[in-house]
Amino acid sequence: MARRQVFRTLVWLAGGLSAIVLSTTATANKAPQSSSIGAAGIDALRLHAPPHNLIGRKIAIGQVEIGRPGQFGIDKAVAQHRTVPLTRVFFRDSPARMNANVDGHAQNVASIMISAAKGLQGVAPGARLYSSAAGTPKRYGQPEECLSAQYVAEQNGGDVRAINFSFGESLRQDPRSNPTLDGNALLTQCIDWSARVHNVLYVIAGNQGKGGISIPTDNFNGINVAFTTRLDGIFRKLDFANLGDSSGSGSAIEGIESNVGKRRAIGLVAPGNDVSLVTLNGNLTVSSGTSFAAPHATATVALLQEYGDRQLRLSCKRPGCSLPWTLDARREQVMKAVLLNSADKIQDAGDGLALGMSRTILDKNNRSWVESDSYTDRTLPLNTQMGAGQLNAFRAYQQFSPGQYAPTASVPAIGWDYRTLESKEKGEELKAKKVEAEAPSFRDYVLEKPLQKGSFVSATLVWNRLVELVDKNNNGEFDMEESFRDRGLNTLTLYLMRADDTDIKQSLWSSISDVDSVQHIFHPVPATGRYKLRVQFQRQINDATQPYAIAWWKVPAR
Repeated sequence: MARRQVFRTLVWLAGGLSAIVLSTTATANKAPQSSSIGAAGIDALRLHAPPHNLIGRKIAIGQVEIGRPGQFGIDKAVAQHRTVPLTRVFFRDSPARMNANVDGHAQNVASIMISAAKGLQGVAPGARLYSSAAGTPKRYGQPEECLSAQYVAEQNGGDVRAINFSFGESLRQDPRSNPTLDGNALLTQCIDWSARVHNVLYVIAGNQGKGGISIPTDNFNGINVAFTTRLDGIFRKLDFANLGDSSGSGSAIEGIESNVGKRRAIGLVAPGNDVSLVTLNGNLTVSSGTSFAAPHATATVALLQEYGDRQLRLSCKRPGCSLPWTLDARREQVMKAVLLNSADKIQDAGDGLALGMSRTILDKNNRSWVESDSYTDRTLPLNTQMGAGQLNAFRAYQQFSPGQYAPTASVPAIGWDYRTLESKEKGEELKAKKVEAEAPSFRDYVLEKPLQKGSFVSATLVWNRLVELVDKNNNGEFDMEESFRDRGLNTLTLYLMRADDTDIKQSLWSSISDVDSVQHIFHPVPATGRYKLRVQFQRQINDATQPYAIAWWKVPAR
């Protein structure tokens, strides 16, 4: 018994990112609206109820950890209850062995996503959850973890919309000489490759605690999630256990606990302190950490995708789909842009000028997003502690539900799009050959109605770093002993401009980071009038054609 307990403790230390464990059995049955998924948290319960009726039905999401949750009918640990109804469980790239690799931490994480317990409903209780245990190899485990992620991504006929990582590896275990968080660890490259190839959004628990488990928080194509605690009963303040506030040139821990250079690590924050969970024996407990923040975002994807699939059934008629709903609604870049752009930053005063945001999110020093360097520095799209703000599932639905709008005509105040750009150099080359380019080097999204003076514009642009598999056996899949090749990140930029202006030098605001795979604008409109957003292919590093997703939210003039 003692040996078994020691093993489980080691698994927790190796893979869990929940440094603060405040387990209190049977005390977690709080009022639903005060829970992390209710109005005090991400406001997902509102989507469960009529008229929305969204619980993630038929949407596949995934989970990869050192261990795995228990599945009824396979594991004795959950033989007495079915409160966390998993679809399938695995050990790396094979079916799970009975009663093997079952882990309480993985069970807790899964319960946030799909719990059907009476005292704790998950964010997406109707979703299909596929979970794989990567195990604890004697050497560093990144190849096994990559193999597990790939296997989960291929489930449900290759249609898994998001995968949760509530674990990671320490740089101390990375086999590279003098490793840093530069995006080039094998598991990090695996995540960025799989996101593009399998079209899945990876949601990664943010680094936490000194000496934290930092790989793959240096990814480009997923979303890293930090965690908040309650302030006056509402989740809205960064917990002190988070890292992510020490990035920047000259920092003593740059590249060790935070990304190399100016690239920001955190994309979103979500409730993670003293949140309700289900244990292996079916009891309720509470615990804290980034491990429990990330699954809130992963499961929110399931809610949005259920809505998107519902709209696609109405809009897609043979021979294809028509705007505002096409299969682009399933793109991982679209989900990332929607979640980031709809995040809460500052509480709306009731006049709608702050886009109806529900609360003001504070960093560890009680500063809001508009008091940070990201608000004043065009090269810093994300706040170092809170990213784009706190996840709000209902606002994400509001951002996603209007649908997709192309820049070929004026666009509404709220919407999103998925397109491609071609580098200016390629366009000129094709022009010289008298060949028409497939896409322009910039696109303008002109708002159909004037915007209100003093109102905020929120716009988020995302695209992927290009990572390729070094496929030795040419089977199209990652195999043990194989590796990846980083082809770098093209630079796209985002501008807020008056509708009639044509020169980006005339832009009123912009997001022009040359190291991030995200551009984000949150800026007030100086005068009532007509405006547009410009997306521009600024610098080519790899391919001359670059796909992107954009989401926007603005306030029409009264």
